[in-house]
Amino acid sequence: MKLIQQILRAALFLVLAFFGLIMAFVFMASTILAIGILYIVARLQGRPFGVKAYWAERRRPPMPPRPGAWTRAGDPARRQDVTDIEMREIR
Repeated sequence: MKLIQQILRAALFLVLAFFGLIMAFVFMASTILAIGILYIVARLQGRPFGVKAYWAERRRPPMPPRPGAWTRAGDPARRQDVTDIEMREIR
């Protein structure tokens, strides 16, 4: 009886390991596909593709708003201090 249980456990382990390998392969394949698409898009736009280029682009200061664009910076409610809570002593 113990031998049958060990065989069933080993078989279940092998099945789960097999499905885990399939999931890992699908994840790797989708990651490779996504990186390939990003590479092609970057090349078509004439930008370099890589980690350094990505972080250099992210570090650039934001572009100034164009004239007439809607912005919240001029909103007078934004300039005022807002108090969310007030402390009270509970007795």
